[in-house]
Order: sequence, then C-alpha cells, then structure tokens
Amino acid sequence: MSPKLRSISAIDLVKALKRDGFILKRQHGSHRIYLNPSNNRQVIVPYHHAGESLRIGTLTKLINDAGWTDDDLIRLGLMKK
Repeated sequence: MSPKLRSISAIDLVKALKRDGFILKRQHGSHRIYLNPSNNRQVIVPYHHAGESLRIGTLTKLINDAGWTDDDLIRLGLMKK
C-alpha cells in the first residue's frame, strides 16, 4: 500500500465499496458484511464509530479483502496520485 493513502472512515470506505459494486449482504452487530457478486469477494467493515478513521492495519486488511490495487484506490477517490 502506498504512503499516499489518506485516513479513511468507515463511511468513506462503505461508499467506495458501493461504487465498486459491493452490496450489503448482512449485518452482524457493529460489523457490516459486503459482497461483490461479480468476483465473490467479501469485506467485513467494522462500523463501531462510523465517522472515525480506521486504523491502518484494519484498513490494509479491508483493502486486501476487496482486492484493490493503488490504481483502484485512486479511481475510487480513496488515495491521491
């Protein structure tokens, strides 16, 4: 992951997931499970405090789960060039 990645809140991450074709499959407590039907990737987003920035380790795992590259992050507006 590039160091140009800005801090991202759960709300911003969910918006990017939706733009990329993920849909809310279900919710279990404060965790929302999103699925991309085109590639069967699943991302579980912790939604404890939706406006707070996600920790870098958590964010890295979520980006890997979604299968996003740096180009995808730029396309989705989560990272600057």
